[in-house]
Amino acid sequence: MAHVLYIEDDPKSRLLVRKLLGAAGHTIVEAETGLEGIRLAGEQRPDLVLVDINIPDLDGYEVTLRLRGMPDLAGVPVVAITAEGDRMTSLAVGADGFITKPIDASRFAASLERFLGGHRESADETGEIRLRERSQLIVARLEKKVIELSAANARLEEMALLRQEFLRNLSHELATPMTPVVGYLRLLLADELGPLTETQRRCLVAVDRSTQRLRSLVETLIDVSSLETGRLQFFYGEYDVADILGRALEETEPRFEEAGVERRVEIWPDRIPALGDPDKFRRAMGHVLDNAVKFTPRGGIVAVGIRRGAPPGGAPWLSVVVADSGPGVEPGQIPKILEPFYQVDGSVTREHGGVGLGLAFARRVCEAQGGGLDIQSPPMEEVAGVKLGGTCVALRVQEKPAPPPMSAPLPGG
Repeated sequence: MAHVLYIEDDPKSRLLVRKLLGAAGHTIVEAETGLEGIRLAGEQRPDLVLVDINIPDLDGYEVTLRLRGMPDLAGVPVVAITAEGDRMTSLAVGADGFITKPIDASRFAASLERFLGGHRESADETGEIRLRERSQLIVARLEKKVIELSAANARLEEMALLRQEFLRNLSHELATPMTPVVGYLRLLLADELGPLTETQRRCLVAVDRSTQRLRSLVETLIDVSSLETGRLQFFYGEYDVADILGRALEETEPRFEEAGVERRVEIWPDRIPALGDPDKFRRAMGHVLDNAVKFTPRGGIVAVGIRRGAPPGGAPWLSVVVADSGPGVEPGQIPKILEPFYQVDGSVTREHGGVGLGLAFARRVCEAQGGGLDIQSPPMEEVAGVKLGGTCVALRVQEKPAPPPMSAPLPGG
């Protein structure tokens, strides 16, 4: 039997048609809006399309015009469900026939059989006029939508500027009181203000650890807002990736211990020269390592390594890869988690902390230095001798090309 697409926003009408056509042996696919109906028609190529004229977004006339412009639907009958007064307009825009409302249940299935069998109706001599009138209405509607979208876009741009300004002001307001807090903690822990008891020292060490995390968050806020406004300064020069990665691992070691996560690190050469900003890259690696620890359960593993590569005819690159044994990331979520402030679970009761800035910062730092950030979930290769089932983040930067070999002196030279 026939495969029928029914485009209708009224659930009662859909239920009636479903029962009538189902009883006749037909299969029904339903769409509540014109845009959804056009998508389904292109994907499934039904044997017949039923479209109600009064549907949201695109109305039935506009849907019919669009369906008639799709080559894959040539020959598929489009039947409008409409009031008697809209009959000629429906035919003028390309419908092959119409069924009036309210639907006559006793004759409905038989009417569709006629269209499935090849019956077609055509517009009368007023069809060209009606088509022109409908086209003019569509243009007017599109003009209105363009004006609305332009206004909305201008508002979004204004809101983006306000957000950037807010982030910059908030970051600096938070950074100002942090300076004396960090300074006095250093003095206290160094016994510059008098000796401490063991209990006092343990308390201050805990406060210092939390303060450092807060300071890191503030610095990231400043950097992200600076990146968005184009004000973040980069220093381009040669540095040692092995040294920078070692420092990032040393800085994040307390997080691994606190979380009870094992760290496995590949052995690499003593020196791996690269080009870019070493301080920004170190902080980017710190965010990626911190993110891996955060999403790895206690007793899990985070593996770290370095890879070399080069695209055909392109500059050689180095890639620091960080793989974990966490739950992984759904493919559809990967592009989103690279955007600022996005989190897979954004609820206040979420298991993992953070504000969704680490990966966004790391990606932009790598891109600003001619590289990029890639995510695989699960990892496709082993890292540090283990193939883990969570997520692998790779930070790519430019490798410093090796100097050309010295040419041999010419004889007698």
